Amino acid sequence: MVRFRNRNVFLLLAFSILAIAVMGYHPGIEDDGVYLPAVKHDLNPALYPHDSAFFCRQLQATFFDKWVAGFIRLTHIPVAMTELLWQFGSILLILYGCWSIARKLFDDEWVQWAGVAMVAAMLTLPVSGTALYLADQHLHPRNIATALVLVAISRIFSEKLWQAVPLLMLAFVLHPIMAALGVSYCFFLTMALREPAPVWLRALRRSPAAVAPLAWIFEPPNRLWLKALHTRDYCFLYHWTWYEWLGVIAPLFLFWLLWRIAKKQGKTTLSRFAFSVFVYGIFQLIVALIMITPPSFIRLMPLQPMRFLQLIYYFMALLAGCLLGKYFLKASVWRWAVFLLVINGGMLISQLMLFPSSPHLELPGERPSNPWLQAFSWIRHNTPTDAYFALNPYYLAAPGEDYHSFRALAERSQMADAIKDTAVVTQVPDLAQDWYDQVEAETGWSHFQLADFERLKKQFGVNWALVEYPPPAGLACQWQKGGISVCRIP
Repeated sequence: MVRFRNRNVFLLLAFSILAIAVMGYHPGIEDDGVYLPAVKHDLNPALYPHDSAFFCRQLQATFFDKWVAGFIRLTHIPVAMTELLWQFGSILLILYGCWSIARKLFDDEWVQWAGVAMVAAMLTLPVSGTALYLADQHLHPRNIATALVLVAISRIFSEKLWQAVPLLMLAFVLHPIMAALGVSYCFFLTMALREPAPVWLRALRRSPAAVAPLAWIFEPPNRLWLKALHTRDYCFLYHWTWYEWLGVIAPLFLFWLLWRIAKKQGKTTLSRFAFSVFVYGIFQLIVALIMITPPSFIRLMPLQPMRFLQLIYYFMALLAGCLLGKYFLKASVWRWAVFLLVINGGMLISQLMLFPSSPHLELPGERPSNPWLQAFSWIRHNTPTDAYFALNPYYLAAPGEDYHSFRALAERSQMADAIKDTAVVTQVPDLAQDWYDQVEAETGWSHFQLADFERLKKQFGVNWALVEYPPPAGLACQWQKGGISVCRIP
């Protein structure tokens, strides 16, 4: 028994390391431009004196940043190492949850581990139309919340609801939206495992639904908030392409088909699991259509109810791997070798192409080779804490930048950008006016002269600039490399 347990621990650790090696590690990118500054601000409130509203306001509903900051204070582990440690821990917990589920569905060990191997390789699989991956390439509360939900699901399979409830509650304080979707699925799974589905389905259909009125839903949205919202196509289902809709319908059909086949073969647990996923998907799709379609519910769009697909994609990857292991891989070493090489190699290549100007693993302590990151590092070590920067509002999409957040990595205040801050505005409508004024003031950035920077300083109080074109005469530039300059505004 001890040998068996040790082998399982070894395999979970090995697949977790392989998963991160394939998906890459990129702290400070994309959503980490909100979460990482919040953690650093909790640790040092003197940071971000001019723009903390662009991340603090969004995180009022989550305990994530305070929890990470508390862990750092308690352990004295540096921020960068803490981020890596908990990223690895979240991936390990995700794979443990998947393995625990697979054990309830399939008896053969190699089948279970084939499912885990598939999930480990596919963590950067895009979830159709939602702008999500299965897991992010940096520490994200969604990663941890998803891991807790998956473990809670395995506890429900073991008929230990008393263990599942606190896991779901913890997920909720870290990422309320993903936790709520996890609770929804856990309800359907619990019902599917307790009695034949048609019985509880008929009972559910006869039950009245209680809806708590929320006045803010019906408040008329302001014009600038709508402008920000319309930059996010994934919020509007009628903007989705046919293949994105195929990514919605096909998984539901596959789980319906699996339910029917497993039921005919007498595989009760597998059939009920597949049926619970199918019913959950149909229910959440109906909820999403109700939330997103009526114009009067437009304030609900930033909740992105189509993100229910993320959990379904996890199950799809897990079962695809398990079924492949059962009917093709079996105990053949060379088949396993080809399987691992193909799925991991393909995903690795896609990630290398996604961040072509950055190291695949941006580990703590490594000196950045990317000129943008070198500039951020210089700014972090050589400018005052209260420095306020003007920079290209589209800098995240600039060649070679690879979507690294200035706030997260330079640790200085910046004027609002037109990419990441736009997403924040969709969540916090009160920021719309400030966001619009600042982005509009930087229109024509690539042709700015000294007078334009002086105008920004007078209007917003910025006293530094980061420019990626030959700086105009009059700016006191103190660092230059790779076409990027860090300059004081006189």
